[in-house]
Amino acid sequence: MNTQPAFYSINRTAVTPMQTFDESQALDGLRNLDSQAIGAVYDQYFPVVYRYVRYRLNDEQLAEDIASDVFMRLLEALQSTRGPQTNLKAWLLSTASHIVADHLRRAYRRPTEALSENQLDPAPAPHDEFDRREQARNFQQAYTQLTPEQQHVLALRFGQGFSLEETSSVLKKNVNAVKALQFRALAALQRSIGEVDHE
Repeated sequence: MNTQPAFYSINRTAVTPMQTFDESQALDGLRNLDSQAIGAVYDQYFPVVYRYVRYRLNDEQLAEDIASDVFMRLLEALQSTRGPQTNLKAWLLSTASHIVADHLRRAYRRPTEALSENQLDPAPAPHDEFDRREQARNFQQAYTQLTPEQQHVLALRFGQGFSLEETSSVLKKNVNAVKALQFRALAALQRSIGEVDHE
C-alpha cells in the first residue's frame, strides 16, 4: 500500500515536490503542454517574475497582474510554437520587461491620476517611519528618471539578485556591457538622488 499522497507521484515530464527543478525537463514538459510541468514552472518562476515587476513598478497589484500576463503569454507562445527554446527564466523576464515598458509608455501618455485612498496614509508616521518613506519616495523618483534599460539592469541585479551572467543572458548583452550599463545606472541614480535631496 502506497502511503504517499497522489501529488508526490513522479511523471516523466513533471517536476514534483520531491524533485529539484530541472529547467530542461520543464521545457520538454512545456513543449508537450503537460499540465504538471506548466504548474511546476509557474510555481518556480511566478515569484521571480513578480519580484522583478514589483521592483520596477512599485505596485503590488499591478505586479501580480503583469506576472500573470507573462504566464498567459507563455501559454500562448507554447501553443503557437513561439515559446522559449532554451533559457526559460530569461524568456519570462524578457517578456515581463516588454510588458513593463508598454505599461510605462501608456502611463506616460495618460494624464496624472489622483491618489487612491489606499495610497494615502492619514495617520502621522513616527519620525523614523517618515524618514524611511521620504527616502523611498526619493529613490522611486530618482529611479523613474533612469532609462528603461538602466531600470531593467538594476531590477535584475539588485531586485532579483541575479549574477552578471544571468543578467547578461536576460538582456542579451555581454557581461562587460552589463557592467557598464550597471555602472552608468548607479551613477545616474546617485546623481538623481542628490538632486532630489537638494530640492
